Amino acid sequence: MGLYFMNGAWRWAGARAIGTSHLKTDTPCQDYACAKLFPTRDGPVMAAVVSDGAGSASLAEFGSRTVCVSFLKACRDFLTRSALDDLDEEVVWDWVDAIREVINQKARTAEARPRDFAATLVALLVAEERSVVIHVGDGAAVIRREGSEEWEVPSWPYQGEYASTTSFVTDDPHPRLEVVWIEGPVAEFAVFSDGIERMVLDHVSKTAHGPFFNRMLAPLKSSAAETVDKALSFALRDYLDSANVCERTDDDKSLILGLRT
Repeated sequence: MGLYFMNGAWRWAGARAIGTSHLKTDTPCQDYACAKLFPTRDGPVMAAVVSDGAGSASLAEFGSRTVCVSFLKACRDFLTRSALDDLDEEVVWDWVDAIREVINQKARTAEARPRDFAATLVALLVAEERSVVIHVGDGAAVIRREGSEEWEVPSWPYQGEYASTTSFVTDDPHPRLEVVWIEGPVAEFAVFSDGIERMVLDHVSKTAHGPFFNRMLAPLKSSAAETVDKALSFALRDYLDSANVCERTDDDKSLILGLRT
């Protein structure tokens, strides 16, 4: 995954791992994930983004990477001149349109179609007192507020009309976009692709499996890292590659964990 560094009030770790079904078919990992801490005039903003390329898209691995990198670029361009409080849904749509245009350009260069780069988008931006989830498709972001033991799922993964279908950034004429604001300080978060959804979310009650996230965040709490914990990121990748996880899901898996220090 892409790792970016900056001193600030957040510590995080992240990893992605190829699914066993992709190994069997000699298909590359189609997930991508990255995070960055941005300085703004009102304090740091933590950004984490995960994208899952569509299994049916021939250039899905390039689509997911393009979505993540282009999203962080849009965040940087906005936050260098504005605060998160200035963000609204119209600006988010501008970001999505910019990502779609980058994909269109790559498609023209590759003599391919934009849908060949089809990929989801799930992102979380966290400031001091306000946060936002930006979501197209499946995967999810979960948060735990300061002073609470409950893990919340602000935007539920989208399931299409048919089994194993969802929405993608490249959808024509436009994707199904969710923008959800969270008021109050966020203490911890996780952002992940659909590869581990059924391990960590209860689709009947539409709740997060709190013990899983508490267990996964525990090493990060005791870490001495100032920002990104690289050793924990490697350990997280080994966990996503473990037999225990692969027995429960054969899909690509991405997970970013973060806490306010």
